[in-house]
Amino acid sequence: MTRLIHLNGPPGIGKSTLAAMYADRHPGTLNLDIDTLHHLIGGWRDSEGRFHDHLRPLARAMAGAHLARGNDVVLPQYISDSEQLAGFESIASQYGADFLEVVLLDDRAAAIARFNARPRDTEWHRHNQALVADLGGDEFLGMMYDRLLNLLDSRPDAHLIESRPGAIDDTLDALETALGR
Repeated sequence: MTRLIHLNGPPGIGKSTLAAMYADRHPGTLNLDIDTLHHLIGGWRDSEGRFHDHLRPLARAMAGAHLARGNDVVLPQYISDSEQLAGFESIASQYGADFLEVVLLDDRAAAIARFNARPRDTEWHRHNQALVADLGGDEFLGMMYDRLLNLLDSRPDAHLIESRPGAIDDTLDALETALGR
């Protein structure tokens, strides 16, 4: 059975890196990293972070097209809103795929520090760092972390995986185990 694997977690926790590694290990899997699609939407630099409102529907369509062909999708994306999450669950259901939710976590302070330590080597990373700073910096990141934990209270089937800096291979092994692969 095909799978839509949602990798959730705070910003900077390793979702994108893990998704890329997972897709490499599983040929045919679509690594649907929404953050890599931002440049497809005009005005993304001036959107005050609202470009995801445009990208999530596109991501759902892409996921559906890939699932319809019998291929897995891995979606590395922070989502703390149950309605947004339900949209991806619905796509999986529509195409007869399993929806698997994996949440990468470190402790709150470490998660914030990891985001702040993220290299600013791309225009996207520089933009994202500036956006987070404008929205409140560490306080905003802490609020995002807390919202994710609150969401987990209503997501009993989510697999929680500890993510530690420098241990990406161990995290990938834990992901494979959680997914039964």
